[in-house]
Amino acid sequence: MSINWYPGHMVKARREIEKNLKMVDMVLILLDARAPFSCRNIDLERIAGKKRIIMIFSKVDLADPNDTRKFAAQFAEEGIPVATINSLNGKGSKGVLQLVSDTFREQADKLLARGRRVRAARVMVAGVPNVGKSTFLNCLVGKKVAQTGAKPGVTRGQQWIRIRDDIELMDTPGLMWPKIENDQQGMKLALLNIVGENAYQEYEVALFLLEVLKEKKPDVLLDKLKLKDINKPNEEILYDISILRGHLLKEGRPDTAKTCKLLLQDFRKGKLGRISLD
Repeated sequence: MSINWYPGHMVKARREIEKNLKMVDMVLILLDARAPFSCRNIDLERIAGKKRIIMIFSKVDLADPNDTRKFAAQFAEEGIPVATINSLNGKGSKGVLQLVSDTFREQADKLLARGRRVRAARVMVAGVPNVGKSTFLNCLVGKKVAQTGAKPGVTRGQQWIRIRDDIELMDTPGLMWPKIENDQQGMKLALLNIVGENAYQEYEVALFLLEVLKEKKPDVLLDKLKLKDINKPNEEILYDISILRGHLLKEGRPDTAKTCKLLLQDFRKGKLGRISLD
């Protein structure tokens, strides 16, 4: 199943980001730690041009820690610094701010050399929709300054947020790229709730999730979901889960639609464990 999602307001978001880039020193791009390469918007990196880029892995509490370390090392090989953060409890926030300060130091030294006062680093926070930007900003500030929500693609206007005397962040709308070329990447974006629900069928994405679990975390199927046999087609496994969970229609048939919806919710909330997709 091909998945593409590029609502009309994405064009406006892109123009807003392009216009505001001239006001910032660097760009923090948030990536979902469970699939940083799949939700990496190369278009956004091109738009940033010569601005320094820092990748921030969000939602690390939901990702496999071994995979997170491996993914961060791969970005480091490209010369792109990475910081990780659990925005729910703040773990990693000091590392994020230190990396911003270190990255700005060269520019600060140039200002001093010209006899100019060193101002606060101006930092744009960007990424695809629903990657956790608002929760990230609220975590760094220590209070609610940005709206959060479960639905991807809500556009916000320009918003400057002072984190410390030496760091100011600019919030931006989530930005997707125009066309998802790879079907598997599209499935991952749907599973992560990055694309809107009108772009995919929950049944197909749930089957994809079951395939991921069979390959990477079979113990989740056997222990958490209490399945006895997973060596069968995913459609049959979904049927079995519906019965085990008591998701039945009035006539006694399994309500696989309900099972699909709840399976996706369980994954997104981390109830199935820490699972990386890339």
